[in-house]
Amino acid sequence: MNTPLEIAFKGLDKSPAIETKITERAARLEKHFDRMTHCRVVVAAPHKHSHKGKTYEIKIDIGIPGGAPLIVTHESAVGQAQEDLKIALRDAFDAADRRLTELVEKKNGAARAERGRRKPAKLIDGSDDD
Repeated sequence: MNTPLEIAFKGLDKSPAIETKITERAARLEKHFDRMTHCRVVVAAPHKHSHKGKTYEIKIDIGIPGGAPLIVTHESAVGQAQEDLKIALRDAFDAADRRLTELVEKKNGAARAERGRRKPAKLIDGSDDD
């Protein structure tokens, strides 16, 4: 990555254990896609639905060279309001991993198609060699 990992907490206290978990998962993403230019993670505990328990919103912003950043947002559903923060992080990073995999496969497929178009046609020799 060109810039260091950025982690922000909104609506909840900063946690070294959560920061460590985010750092580990971001490192796994970087191993998967080593061309990331940046990675920003925002962990928020919005005040909505407060009577049904604490919900968490995780936003992961991944910089992609030559393209728009990949943004993954995960919010626990109202029915799952008691969702643990670690589970929310796991789900958000799993979604980011899937999206990066799709992006890499798409780029590799486009690169293969481009290389295929650039290859010169085989020359056919019309002479008989006996």
